[in-house]
Amino acid sequence: MKYLIAGLGNIGEEYKDTRHNMGFMALDALASASNAVFADMRYGLLTTFRFRSRTFILLKPSTYMNLSGNAVSYWMKKENIPMENLLVIVDDVALPLGSFRMRAGGSPGGHNGLSHISSVLGSDSYARIRIGIGNSFNPGSQSGYVLGKITPAEKEILAPGIEIVTEMIKSFGTIGTELTMTKYNSLGKISTPDEPDRGNKD
Repeated sequence: MKYLIAGLGNIGEEYKDTRHNMGFMALDALASASNAVFADMRYGLLTTFRFRSRTFILLKPSTYMNLSGNAVSYWMKKENIPMENLLVIVDDVALPLGSFRMRAGGSPGGHNGLSHISSVLGSDSYARIRIGIGNSFNPGSQSGYVLGKITPAEKEILAPGIEIVTEMIKSFGTIGTELTMTKYNSLGKISTPDEPDRGNKD
């Protein structure tokens, strides 16, 4: 059984360690823990690892965020991955920094990467994990915030959640979406003071 795990982000040194690259960071952490090495392939950086007789294909698209669907669609077809075996990992300004949440499908919520994937696939019925980056920005400055570098203090807050997300990826392939949500989503909730919900437009 094969699974495609797409962690979204933007390629290039200028985007390294930016808040919009949570998907890349999660896959880097998982690859490192699994002794897997990414190779430059068509539409992205890829690596694979085996866990409990499952093959996980980790994809970091090189198409940039807004064209992520091209990479996801290509590798789904090439590897014959059904929709139920696709998991996408993204950042989310609507979730507190360091929190995370898995869903079985649904609207892109204003995230351009998810929007393009849903458009290319013709469906939003695929699993996704959103990693919270918070919304500590002034109105009109969201783009600069999500494309800004993660601070050392933010990395410390994000690290525990990203470690759990790597376990969720393996769980997705072994016990499925619904049981993974039941097992892990409660661990991803972080209580913070009330903040205005500015949505996720990037």
